[in-house]
Amino acid sequence: MFRTAGAGFASLALIDILSRDGFFAQEPQRSANPLAPRPPHFPARAKHAVFLFMNGAPSQVDTFDPKPALDRYHNRPYRGRTPVGSNGRPVGNLMQTPFTFRNYGQSGLEISSLFPHTSRYADDLCVIRSLHTDTAAHASGCLQMNTGSVQIGKPSLGAWLSYGLGTENDSLPSFVVMTDPRGGPISSASNWTAGFMPAAYQGTLFRSQGNPLLDLANPPGTSARTQRHALDLLNELNQEHQRTRPGDSELTARIESYELAFRMQTRAAQVVDLSREEERTREMYGLNNRLTADFGRKCLITCRLLESGVRFVQLYSGGGHLEDTWDGHSDCITNHRIHAGETDQPIAALITDLKRTGLWDETLLIWGGEFGRTPTSEGVGRPGRDHNPFGFSMWLAGAGVKGGQAIGATDELGFNAVEEPHHVSDLHATILHLMGLDHRRLTYLYQGLDQRLTGVTPREVISEVLE
Repeated sequence: MFRTAGAGFASLALIDILSRDGFFAQEPQRSANPLAPRPPHFPARAKHAVFLFMNGAPSQVDTFDPKPALDRYHNRPYRGRTPVGSNGRPVGNLMQTPFTFRNYGQSGLEISSLFPHTSRYADDLCVIRSLHTDTAAHASGCLQMNTGSVQIGKPSLGAWLSYGLGTENDSLPSFVVMTDPRGGPISSASNWTAGFMPAAYQGTLFRSQGNPLLDLANPPGTSARTQRHALDLLNELNQEHQRTRPGDSELTARIESYELAFRMQTRAAQVVDLSREEERTREMYGLNNRLTADFGRKCLITCRLLESGVRFVQLYSGGGHLEDTWDGHSDCITNHRIHAGETDQPIAALITDLKRTGLWDETLLIWGGEFGRTPTSEGVGRPGRDHNPFGFSMWLAGAGVKGGQAIGATDELGFNAVEEPHHVSDLHATILHLMGLDHRRLTYLYQGLDQRLTGVTPREVISEVLE
């Protein structure tokens, strides 16, 4: 055993070298363009996906998981076994929601009064009420929701989709991210990284106002013809440099980025220019309302990006920390009124536009945060709620999703997922399935292992979601 282990140790370096050269590749060699369109593993209706990320963790018992028992036990001490209280925060009494839940649509799906606009589309929403995750910290929670792992350095969901399917456009990125003006998620760009994949698959950060990307415009006095000649010369030099460094994905991505940036100078600026939108459209998205204007712009730009063939768009509601996000520690009630008020009308407008343009039939929508919140208050007499990774809600809608239903359940207080519990990696497997990708077959060889978004633990597609 010792002889085999000792003599075999050197083979680890050999495996790494061979894997970089594509020796173990099980798929045909990719084209020079890493984002060239690729067929899905099986036919699927969804060609695009939009992740509406509610940064900071919305409370399930105040949004999509009504708990009448909290009315009965309101202001009583919690005596259960579920550990509550993160980072030494005090644990208060059980706290009812002040928001009214009603049945909406023909399905009778129960939705909080926080969402008067989105609730009009109740029959399109599939709410999963029994999700759970591995961490109660925001940074690692966002990472796990976005990359499948609590560790930094893994490819994000958008990167996996770009890797598996490529892109349908050559003038915009395949994967676009728009953060909140108050800041991004705590773990920052690690949430849209390509990780160990080629850098071409990483998300591109757009701004919702002004130039979508910094330094995208030409400096004064530089004509398009002059820039084209400069890029041609630069490309020729880069290609010569690359011939001596085969397999350098960072260099390949950098070469392609120059060409993409050149094409984007016109197209990206057009996509984010909303000055020519009709007044009816501006009103629908809430662009004239200070509360909804920013998220409304992002949702309208998202629709335009999807029309242009962008594969994956992620929008963040809430940025920075604590009350600037959905992280309602001190006053969850006021916090959720603000953040739901900022996003509800724009999200409903996006759904309306997708249905109007026909994109609804090929677009998947995902709504949720990194985990949920406790049904207890944070400290006696304070209306805040703490982090809860043991049971929370998200919803899916759009192409391939069976709407008008709630899947799974938490216990009577809303702490633990008890009926049909599903790990966030099951959610990832389901999203990939809806996009035509088998999460077990979508692999990338790295460090001698076939890496997957869903990891090595067996995961399952949530079949009830599917039409």
